[in-house]
Amino acid sequence: PLRQMHPHPLARRVIRKLRHGLRRMHIQGAPVAGEGETPSVILMEPQLADNIGMVARACANFGLDDLRLVNPRDGWPNEKARIAASGANYIIDDAKAYGTLEESLADLNWVAATTARQRDLRKPVLSPEQAIAEMRTRIARGERCGILFGRERNGLEVHEVGLADKILTMPVNPAFASLNLAQAVIVCAYEFYKLA
Repeated sequence: PLRQMHPHPLARRVIRKLRHGLRRMHIQGAPVAGEGETPSVILMEPQLADNIGMVARACANFGLDDLRLVNPRDGWPNEKARIAASGANYIIDDAKAYGTLEESLADLNWVAATTARQRDLRKPVLSPEQAIAEMRTRIARGERCGILFGRERNGLEVHEVGLADKILTMPVNPAFASLNLAQAVIVCAYEFYKLA
């Protein structure tokens, strides 16, 4: 007799997540704030469309709606990102792709670059709370602000951090300081929402 094949537990979990994402990919939403009322989220050369989708979901959870992608590896738009966004389609639909970091920052008055590594730059280093408080003050004055996040594999280059006004570093375990891209975004998004 033939034995019935059962998928590996990990494969079953992946299939469930894909089905969930596919069911929700047609959900519509709308930005909760006007243009410039929340910081822009800038992803430097994101490698995986899934990560872009998870970042979009994190942004939607906490009311950030301006997602900017600098030279995404898998091109843009990307249906994998829409599936991973699990219903945050308005963020995906409105996300803009840029060829260079400079283009993505051109209309912003103030930018914080996220990094876990020590840099030889003379820039103030802020916690997420401090950076978001400064952004709130600047946005209230009519300035446009952004938070720059690095590549999944190796973060931001020194010259990219140099384009920002301040450095944003999260207090994490120094023995394991690497955060997933969506995790880093959600910490900042939560801090912004908390002060709303």
